Amino acid sequence: MMANWVARTAEMAAIFMVGDGLIGLAQPRRHVELWKKDALGTEVMVAPFVDRPGRRRLYAAAQIAAGLWLASRQRPR
Repeated sequence: MMANWVARTAEMAAIFMVGDGLIGLAQPRRHVELWKKDALGTEVMVAPFVDRPGRRRLYAAAQIAAGLWLASRQRPR
């Protein structure tokens, strides 16, 4: 039972990483702008990407790769 929740959590994390990465890759300025203020603490996380779309795109590519790797590690039980 607990293994299902761990697997589901990992799958949700992978989905989030791939989706967020795709948006960050396609629209880095808009995506960072959305999260840079009044965003419940995410301001610190996006600060390195403000006015640096190339850096955000590089991070996005890493996010997508990590998300796909995480998803590929999931096995049916």
